[in-house]
Amino acid sequence: MTVAPFVVDIPQSDIDDLHRRIDMARWPERETVDDWSQGVPLAALQDFVGYWRNDYDWYACQKLLNDWGMFETEIDGVAIRFLHVRSPHAEARALILTHGWPGSILEFRRCIAPLTNPEEHGGTAADAFHVVIPCLPGYGFSGKPAVKGWSVEKIAQSWGELMRRLGYSRWFAQGGDWGSAVTTAIAVQQIEGCAGIHLNMPIARPLPEDMAGPAPDEAQALMKMQRYQDWDSGYSKEQSTRPQTVGYGLVDSPVGLAGWIYEKMWAWTDNEGRAEDALRRDDMIDNIMLYWLTSSGASSARLYWESFGSFGPKDIPLPVGASAFPKEIIPAPRKWFERHCPNLVHWGEPEKGGHFAAWEQPEAFVKELRVAFGFMK
Repeated sequence: MTVAPFVVDIPQSDIDDLHRRIDMARWPERETVDDWSQGVPLAALQDFVGYWRNDYDWYACQKLLNDWGMFETEIDGVAIRFLHVRSPHAEARALILTHGWPGSILEFRRCIAPLTNPEEHGGTAADAFHVVIPCLPGYGFSGKPAVKGWSVEKIAQSWGELMRRLGYSRWFAQGGDWGSAVTTAIAVQQIEGCAGIHLNMPIARPLPEDMAGPAPDEAQALMKMQRYQDWDSGYSKEQSTRPQTVGYGLVDSPVGLAGWIYEKMWAWTDNEGRAEDALRRDDMIDNIMLYWLTSSGASSARLYWESFGSFGPKDIPLPVGASAFPKEIIPAPRKWFERHCPNLVHWGEPEKGGHFAAWEQPEAFVKELRVAFGFMK
């Protein structure tokens, strides 16, 4: 039950090994189209990986993580490593933020200061939070479960235990992607201490009558859902059925890992044609490094095997705030979502942003949290 400091300390030999593997990479031939319809274009990935090899500095990211302050504790045999940044306001509320795949704790990098020091970022002392940002089990610096059973429900229970160990008797939870599933599971199970949640990927499904006569926003959601199933969900089918198989390549090849993740940085962000329109290149590589340095290609994919079947609508008894960013990959109109939320206190529709809401639009994301949790005091 001990909570102790955790220092990120990657040896230079790991960086040298990464560079050697990139230098030895075998590249496929060029795609036969002039767009991304067959995946990441060869020229785009070679440019991205070339920057990673020659211009990127991991140790700037390592310093950032250590300056924020990382900690560790063991829960049911798995080491959970997490950021814990306390607000200077003693009366600040506690908030646990959960990332998804292929993201990491770094998704929230530009939200930490506005959440903990709101008066310096357009807010008031009443908007202050102590933030806890854990690496999911099998992701980043957290340990890798050695036995099956680490579902979103179990992770939700573990987050409750983590918050208890940190001394928070009343707290709030937020998440998108797998973070949305974990955060929903916290509310559904009514984990002790949780007073309300916010989701930036609200999950809901249409009823037959919705599909028979959809409103414009419902018709658009149905179209996006179908496109996702037809053209964008192959990664999830592989990871939910054969995570070990796909893991060999992701752990062994930095180019393979970069292609697997960079494509989603392009496909799932609100951009003008390039992933770099929405996310800084160094930030994207920082994120990929949390998968590469920890060899977590298989262990992160395994969460799909554990819980993909339970990634669906749930009735949520706690106060809920939700934000529907316009380029979310699986949209849920308010009409569908509020059926599951008798206590929906906030529904926001920011003007810009995609699947990685906190990462792409930190100011809008923080504003949404302030409004939503403002109704839960």
